[in-house]
Amino acid sequence: MLGNLNTRVMLEYLPDIWQGFLATLMLSAAGFAGAMIIGIVACALSIQPLRWLRGPAVVYVDAIRATPLLAQLYFLYFGLPRLGILVPEMVIGVIALSLNSGAYVAEIIRSGILSIPRGQVEAGKSTGMTYLQRMRLIILPQAIRPTVSPLIGQAIVLIKDSSLLSLISVVELTRAGQMIAIDRFMPIEGLVATALAYLVLYYLLKLLAGVWVYQNRLPGRA
Repeated sequence: MLGNLNTRVMLEYLPDIWQGFLATLMLSAAGFAGAMIIGIVACALSIQPLRWLRGPAVVYVDAIRATPLLAQLYFLYFGLPRLGILVPEMVIGVIALSLNSGAYVAEIIRSGILSIPRGQVEAGKSTGMTYLQRMRLIILPQAIRPTVSPLIGQAIVLIKDSSLLSLISVVELTRAGQMIAIDRFMPIEGLVATALAYLVLYYLLKLLAGVWVYQNRLPGRA
């Protein structure tokens, strides 16, 4: 099947694939930035002692993780206009990616924070540190390192999930590949071009994760 692959058509549509590549990169970056903000806030609320603040964060994380991204995307795409809120499809896509990944980011950060030995937290309390001081000076500096690799993994998942935005007419990488199938009736060429572009994004982030792991294994690093 791949022996009949028309690379000339793929090269002809390379500008469209490149534009889709850039759109996917932009949407994923915006979505992950939003996910980090939402995840940090949700994590902070879920580990603090006040139950009335902890409850909404737990409900949000459980609800998002228990439902598929496609259902969340359609809920925003069809639900917001019914509430009189009209926003562009790209904005809806970024919101959906941010809310979905934010729940997983919150759990990743929370696991990093909970990995800190309890004795260090108690030592901070005994010296008179406030909750915010303990988080800033003791917990967060140590929690960052073990969470970086899982966060990069979540970024890879987010990039792949961004392909669902093609279902609401967002012109990103998957949509650009579909254009080849629609215009030339060549689905294989479109799928292969799209897959190769996603592989480039995947290996770029995998390389970034590998660099991080290597640097943090060098002698003399804390």
